[in-house]
Amino acid sequence: MAANVELTTRPHSGYRHEAFVYRGDAEFTEGCASFLRAGLTAGEAMMVAVVPRRIRLLRHALGADSDRITFVDMATLGGNPARILPAWAQFVAEHAVEGQPIRGIGEPVWAGRRPEEIVECQLHEALLNLAVDPDTSFWLRCPYDAAALPRAVLDDVEHSHPVLAGLADYRGSTGYGGLHHVQVLFGEGLPEPAGGATSIPFGADDLPTLRHLVVNTARASGVPSARLADLELAVHEIATNSLRHGGGAGRFRVWSADDALTYEICDRGRIADPLVGRVPPTLTAESGRGVWLANQLCDLVQLRSSLDGTTVRILSWL
Repeated sequence: MAANVELTTRPHSGYRHEAFVYRGDAEFTEGCASFLRAGLTAGEAMMVAVVPRRIRLLRHALGADSDRITFVDMATLGGNPARILPAWAQFVAEHAVEGQPIRGIGEPVWAGRRPEEIVECQLHEALLNLAVDPDTSFWLRCPYDAAALPRAVLDDVEHSHPVLAGLADYRGSTGYGGLHHVQVLFGEGLPEPAGGATSIPFGADDLPTLRHLVVNTARASGVPSARLADLELAVHEIATNSLRHGGGAGRFRVWSADDALTYEICDRGRIADPLVGRVPPTLTAESGRGVWLANQLCDLVQLRSSLDGTTVRILSWL
């Protein structure tokens, strides 16, 4: 344990993105509290994004010092994992000034998350390696509970994090995939729906039909009335993007399975930037606004793009 304590207190420069693999609350608290105490000693700005129960664990362990740390409820922030990266970007922009070292703890994956959410969290973790300038003095620790998470999730951690940490060890990941891992995740197809789906081709004249279909299927599935306009707008924006950048035509599908209503838009276009929808579009940006808006309005958005085309899924939890 002393080895890990020494590592967490060592001065740092440049971007560090590491996975902290622990087992249970006691190890989580020990490993994360020591990391935060070192940052407090160094006078570093810190943000912790974990679920409320683990916020309470860390506040109890740190006592009054916890008031010097920004705590964020990850269950709220990361309900749609695409919203996590912009929060880290804002934290970095506000606090990593003139090379000032900063720290963060972010736990996007916890036991009980839906499979679709975990897949998007895995893409999020891989994208964090592209989204932060390597010269930024930001040390980001991502906890994973080995006692509660499936083996497949823990295996993926090695591909998305350059460094793996534990209470008594600290090593480089031999499976780290970097940009290649991002390309694999962003380019692979999404699983087909288990049941049937309503499927229609669409062009520019069909957008009103799509909007009516979205509202009618959402209402029939029990989506609250307050959410109908958000879903209608999100699908309209994605379909409009599809027409503009995907060759003037696309395919729309809708289905309901388990606890989700899913809308899917596919086209023959390709999106080259895997960060689309996770970086706020500039005032002069010609693309990216639709996906960004959908991420702000909807429970979950899944986007995949390759040489075969682009697929966007909008999920509403029922």
